[in-house]
Amino acid sequence: MQKQKGKKEFQERFDRHAEELRGLYLELYHGDGQAWEYFCGMLFRCFQERPEALKKMDRARESDAEWYRGHHLLGTLMYADAFAGTLQGVREKLDYLTECGINYLHLMPLLMSPAGRSDGGYAVSDFRRVQPELGTMEDLEALASDCHSRGISVCLDFVMNHTSEDHEWAQKARAGDPEAQRRYFFYDDWTIPNAFEKTVPQVFPTTAPGNFLWCDEAHKVVMTTFYPYQWDLNYANPVVFNDMTENMLFLCNRGIDVIRLDAVPYIWKEAGTNCRNLPQVHKLVRMMRMVCEIVCPGTLLLGEVVMEPSKVVPYFGTVDRPECHLLYNVTTMASIWHTVATRDVRLLRHQLGQVFALPREYTFLNYLRCHDDIGWGLDYPFLWQFGMGEVPHKRYLNDYLTGRFPGSPARGELYNDDPRLGDARLCGTTASLCGIESARQEETYEKLDRALRLDLTLHACMFTLSGIPVLYAGDEIGQENDYGYHDDPMKAADSRYLHRGRMDWTAAEKRADPETPEGRLFQSLRQMEKAREEHRVFDGQADVWLLDTRDDSVLGIGRYREGEKLLALFNFADSERTVSLPDELGEYRDLLDGGPADKNCLRLPAGGFLWLICDFTTD
Repeated sequence: MQKQKGKKEFQERFDRHAEELRGLYLELYHGDGQAWEYFCGMLFRCFQERPEALKKMDRARESDAEWYRGHHLLGTLMYADAFAGTLQGVREKLDYLTECGINYLHLMPLLMSPAGRSDGGYAVSDFRRVQPELGTMEDLEALASDCHSRGISVCLDFVMNHTSEDHEWAQKARAGDPEAQRRYFFYDDWTIPNAFEKTVPQVFPTTAPGNFLWCDEAHKVVMTTFYPYQWDLNYANPVVFNDMTENMLFLCNRGIDVIRLDAVPYIWKEAGTNCRNLPQVHKLVRMMRMVCEIVCPGTLLLGEVVMEPSKVVPYFGTVDRPECHLLYNVTTMASIWHTVATRDVRLLRHQLGQVFALPREYTFLNYLRCHDDIGWGLDYPFLWQFGMGEVPHKRYLNDYLTGRFPGSPARGELYNDDPRLGDARLCGTTASLCGIESARQEETYEKLDRALRLDLTLHACMFTLSGIPVLYAGDEIGQENDYGYHDDPMKAADSRYLHRGRMDWTAAEKRADPETPEGRLFQSLRQMEKAREEHRVFDGQADVWLLDTRDDSVLGIGRYREGEKLLALFNFADSERTVSLPDELGEYRDLLDGGPADKNCLRLPAGGFLWLICDFTTD
């Protein structure tokens, strides 16, 4: 009876999508009915293998399709080894995460990948095995189960553009297996690769130039868009899509709630194009969305689209044909650090205005720092009107945030510096970029106070935005740069390890003492996070707009939801600012300390912020 019920459940979900899914599949794969039949059978097999506890969670989330769009989710991302050594170690630290208020846990790449040739775990050699030093797939399942019992959703990267050169498919391709070679892009000579190179940009022009390499064993050329040890998969081959979809569903059936689609804009290649964001990519992502809604509807797709807004937003799809549930708010992150360096909010205000104009159904992950570098993909045509040219402005931003600019308290390092183009990206922890590191070294209370205030202000800005805020593990205690990576031959060439240091558990023990920097940050962040969770004005369905502060150093954001109104002000200047908002109706109080607020004379210290709230339902 249970088996029949399950089959009916699957069939009902499948039937809702069958016509569109079949149409897209056969369009992409030129009417390959045999591949389609295999694909359908694979979906049902994965559904049957899905544990009943996860199916129960699926049904609950199906009945509440907005479950991830409110204001109750708070995320953190971490490398399991840096945070707690192993997956079992992370399980043992779940009390700490609960104390932090975390209910969304992003585990950075942890699947099998070769040491020294993995790009931080993004060259997967086996999608169904965990790195042995971290544990086993059973350990991952146990961690996910423990997280679910605490109401924590688990996110994991799914590296779909490529495999490691050590993957079983790649090994067979290297040995000359034609079926395996068809899973990648192999060419007998450089004629077609050279044609690609004319239109395809290089991802890492200084550290991994070119998009192809010669494979001696196969006596052929193979496409390697990112690094030489990462071989691009050919999604024009239905076998690749079928098997990679099954790998994704395997992870979902281990208890992964959020699948982060890594480098998704790159997954379809076509000669004569830039091989980015092609229409076929969106068809593949749309099919993956339908696959999840059929097999594991409690699962979310998070698209990693680190590009300008015009390229990012289409990955949400449409209301009728949605693609990703979640996307990164990457432009806001970069614009915030631009604002820190310039003390000028005009770009950030301009960029947020574009975000606020988007449909409320679009849910972003908001963050200050992640595992990766900061790229300066800013709106340079907008900045040009203020005399900020692209190349000199990037140079200024990098000089300021690495501390090379006179008087800058920031401490970061460059990544992928390309002097030829006058371009580079930036690395560093939130705390070090805010000046906490340099202030501690100088033992200057005033500078430390200012840096801590700026750190909290940036987090408050992130919490003010609709979507899911995500902290890099350690930011809650102000963890600083880890320069020890310079001494590790496996890491020294990659400055991103500057902000991937091991969690400082000794520093974390100070989190209860507000007289310490760690305690001040931890306690203040928890106060803000609780306020965000408790007040409906932070809901994703709230009205959001920009306030006119009449000061290019002060950002103002307004929010309204069901009688609650929030006025949020953020001062990026090096001095105190006074803002007047006389046209705002109602009597306001400080959301965090409860004191009254004079909207005609609002004082913000240098690098400080205010959250003011008015509840019209109590008047």
